Amino acid sequence: METHLLRTFVAVARGGSFSRAARELGYTQSAISQHIATLEHDLGTTLLTRRPVTPTRAGERLLEHAGPLLTRLDAARADLARLTAAATGRVVLGLTPLSLTAEVAAAAQRGTELRVLRREDVLMEVATGSLDLGLIDGMTAPSDPLPLPDFGPLTTTVVGERPLAVAVPAGHPLTGRTARLAELAGAHWIDAPDTAIPLERLRKSASTDGFRGRLRYTGTDVHGLLRLVSAGQGLALLPADVITGVGVLSLSSPRVVHRTELVHGDPGEGSALAAALTGQRP
Repeated sequence: METHLLRTFVAVARGGSFSRAARELGYTQSAISQHIATLEHDLGTTLLTRRPVTPTRAGERLLEHAGPLLTRLDAARADLARLTAAATGRVVLGLTPLSLTAEVAAAAQRGTELRVLRREDVLMEVATGSLDLGLIDGMTAPSDPLPLPDFGPLTTTVVGERPLAVAVPAGHPLTGRTARLAELAGAHWIDAPDTAIPLERLRKSASTDGFRGRLRYTGTDVHGLLRLVSAGQGLALLPADVITGVGVLSLSSPRVVHRTELVHGDPGEGSALAAALTGQRP
């Protein structure tokens, strides 16, 4: 199974179009068709239906394997490139919206470029060399590491932990009170996986199939999310210190915190910034 054929398959399957994949990868449409036909012949099965272009059952299974495989290959290439990279004096730091704290802002150094991205994008771009360093966040038990997908040989270091709370509309009857997370399973929530704690994580933590989103918010603007909470569109679980302009509901159980971690391969020119972010000596 050749790598370029697998990349073509992923582009077609995710984009739902041979012509779109051709533009994305810089091939002709006939070359894309040939790549898919060669891959299907090699595997002995049909991977895509043609009208419309969607993965078959076998194609869906291959897609599950292909993403991690290609990411690991790109990560290996980036890891080797770091060994011989020439100094540029520029450090690119990727951050999730909730990892940009006052302490992180103060640690940013001259020549640093900051990019606010989705959690998975931060991990992938650090692994593949687009970012020198990454800051990711999530909910976990105190002192427990964040559960992260395997994107290659990356180093993680804790940057900080802070309390979590539920953002509720001002004047909400539960404002200022304390509740168990499971008690809120039937409430209206905002599905904001890239900004708040993802609802899937809440369901797992509370061992319930509740926490259904009333609407979905795919932005990375925390203030925009809080405006939706204020308008009564739903609740959101966030670090307590970022909740402003709305009511706050504290959690009594489970015992969880918001954790931020620094992620990197060989930090190279980012070593000084990595040390500043984690409170260590470079």
